[in-house]
Amino acid sequence: MKKIISLFALFFLFNACTPEEGTSYNFKLMPIQSVAIPTEFTLGQTYPITVYYTKPTNCYFFNQLYYEKDLNIRTVAVECAVEQRNNCNELTGTAAEASYTFDFMVTSNGSYKFKFYQGKDPNGENVFLEYEVPVVN
Repeated sequence: MKKIISLFALFFLFNACTPEEGTSYNFKLMPIQSVAIPTEFTLGQTYPITVYYTKPTNCYFFNQLYYEKDLNIRTVAVECAVEQRNNCNELTGTAAEASYTFDFMVTSNGSYKFKFYQGKDPNGENVFLEYEVPVVN
């Protein structure tokens, strides 16, 4: 049975979609400008949290949400893939606005501290938008 699963995995691996030949990407953490987050949580419930950020050009694509847990502290950032090409167009207004929503399940009592990445300060230190959300019964 393991051989069959391995063969299927290899088949899908070699036939997976790949970007156009010659296309290259860099990855960049995007500053989160604002967040829609509840003011309180209930233990055992799941809540949507939405982060808002700006894409400077049409060569920026959402790649993944960076999410780190340390006890009841959550550090969150948006990672974009940036296509490396010469004809990127600047985005302005609503075309530049982007958001991503993820579900957060409350699994412990106390408060959760969320730290949303906002970029770096003039000294190169990370800056965060911070929220503390209490868990109520």
